[in-house]
Amino acid sequence: MYNKRWFQALVVTILVFILFWLMRHNHYVFEPVFKYISAIAFPVIAAGVLYYVTRPIVHMLEEYRIPRLLSIFIVFLLLIVVGFLVVNFIAPIAQQQFSRFYDNLPGMINEVENLITLWQSNQDIIPEEFMSEIKSAQEQLTGSIKDVTLGFTDFLINTIAQIVQFLFLLILVPFFLFFMLKDGEKLQPFVSQFFKDKKAGSITRLFQRVDHTLSSFIQGQLLVSFFVGILLFIGYVIIGLNYSLTLALFGLITNVIPFAGPYLAVVPAILVALFQDPQKVLWVILIMIIAQQIEGNFISPNVMGKALSIHPLTIITLILAAGSIAGFLGLLFVIPFYAVVKAVIGHFYEEALDSKEF
Repeated sequence: MYNKRWFQALVVTILVFILFWLMRHNHYVFEPVFKYISAIAFPVIAAGVLYYVTRPIVHMLEEYRIPRLLSIFIVFLLLIVVGFLVVNFIAPIAQQQFSRFYDNLPGMINEVENLITLWQSNQDIIPEEFMSEIKSAQEQLTGSIKDVTLGFTDFLINTIAQIVQFLFLLILVPFFLFFMLKDGEKLQPFVSQFFKDKKAGSITRLFQRVDHTLSSFIQGQLLVSFFVGILLFIGYVIIGLNYSLTLALFGLITNVIPFAGPYLAVVPAILVALFQDPQKVLWVILIMIIAQQIEGNFISPNVMGKALSIHPLTIITLILAAGSIAGFLGLLFVIPFYAVVKAVIGHFYEEALDSKEF
């Protein structure tokens, strides 16, 4: 029994739970480790995303017999050019539109209050009990909107205090990216050399499977979000929607979140359209539907394929759980984390089936 794979898996699972229990009840021992991990998490994750985005370019350049170091140098030049274009041409327009939107936000709040008051004044047939509940909901809504506005202002003030730390971490990203592009493919042979031939082959296949999963998700999700942002911007410009670039950029960013992203992206666009011209609300919804249909039927199948094979119900469940536990960061990372765990479990399950020990 001790040599059976299922028994070994059970023992490993128990040991993992014991490890988590010890870490929870002796957190002061692991606190320096957690602080170190949190300190380098941002540059490592950012460099990892850029690694999967730029690695195909490095491989393409190497196919033309360009040395690895020169290929990496060319990739860095391309990133600098893209950053220069964004900072000098896109960022100023987006900042101007965002400032106008923030300045007009109090007026929008007043309009909402006026609409609710007007609606209440024309609802004499509603019983007084219902009217009191509606009034209470109105006060809560108004208070929530004002709290969000004040909280957003406090958020901006607190963000200024963290700019220095953020810039320092941002400087580390190119260093991590350089060594990932230069030596990233040496990790798998380095780990495999500590195992015998059969185990080494299994480790190699595991690394390839995880690498394929991360590559498919990161490259695919970023490309899909980029195309959706372009489609939204074109549609918003056509209908003459205010803050079109800012709203399209917001849609581009939120579409990184699987499934929930499109619904988050359309909310501010609908609000802006409602105050600009209520008829534009239908056009905004139509643009989002068209963009999602193009993305779901043409872009995603060709870019991401079926590499992840995650059921939509599973995605919804994961997003709801991760959002309540870890907030926005949980929404961003829960799907790739789940995909990697699924790939690892699937690999060992297939290995166990091949060995016929189950």
